[in-house]
Amino acid sequence: MSQIRGIIPLLKPPGFTSHDCVGKLRRLLKIKRIGHTGTLDPSVTGVLPLCIGQATRIVEYLQELPKEYVGTVVFGQATDTEDADGEIIVDQPLDTAITGEQIHEALASFVGVIQQVPPMYSAVKIDGVRLHKLAREGKEVERPPREVEIYELESLSMSLQPPYPEVTMRVKCSKGTYIRTLFVDIGKKLGYPAHMNVLQRTASEPFKLQDCYTFEQVEEAIAQKRFHELLKPLDLALMRFPAWSVEKEQAERVLNGQQIKLDLAVEAGQLVRIYGPNQQFLGLYRSFYERDQVWGKAEKVFHD
Repeated sequence: MSQIRGIIPLLKPPGFTSHDCVGKLRRLLKIKRIGHTGTLDPSVTGVLPLCIGQATRIVEYLQELPKEYVGTVVFGQATDTEDADGEIIVDQPLDTAITGEQIHEALASFVGVIQQVPPMYSAVKIDGVRLHKLAREGKEVERPPREVEIYELESLSMSLQPPYPEVTMRVKCSKGTYIRTLFVDIGKKLGYPAHMNVLQRTASEPFKLQDCYTFEQVEEAIAQKRFHELLKPLDLALMRFPAWSVEKEQAERVLNGQQIKLDLAVEAGQLVRIYGPNQQFLGLYRSFYERDQVWGKAEKVFHD
């Protein structure tokens, strides 16, 4: 199986870290070159694309794509980890009901570009040390806010009666967004302590829940020697870039990493997917202009 390359959209089970999932697939396939495309906390389930072989070279492009989550926030209690796995540090049961209008107004205020302070229980590094390590030592340090974008935010269901109202919502956001922190901040906006109770990643573009395979399905496919049927082509993650096809002679230049002329109306610096005569994906090229003509130079080249 050493020549395998492609993407497995895994349905991440609860109790596994993203690294655990990589480790298990490495053992199943007996392949070391496997990487994930974004960290999920152990309690979070859902879409986790795993890149195998040469597909590990496109992880950076997959990571840039939007993510979608469905999760539930509980008002009236805050935890040290901002989710249900942590210790309750504030317990203020509500004595009056939150209204649906209040919820909708609060959610609307978070759509767009926002500033987020990463939680202490996170993999973010400060001065070379991961925050969760400091948190477990009982330390809290100042964390600079980060800019993230919330593309869509809507409530799916509400149970607003006291003492601990709950709202389930769908969030579509940019990479690097902490959903539990978003839920805590929504609570602050409403004037209540809050924490995330449950979370599932429902999409990591271009993959959705219905595209995913469980570990049981992966193991069965390996046993039946049809694992290749589960693999998604690595260029599926690059469809947002324009494409350019070349003939055999130019394809050889591409595979040798040489510059080629691109008859495309693109801006300088644009990444372009390059395909050979049989629509074989050859690589990614970056456009540049020379004497008013568009050329491409190799960014990533993929050999069979």
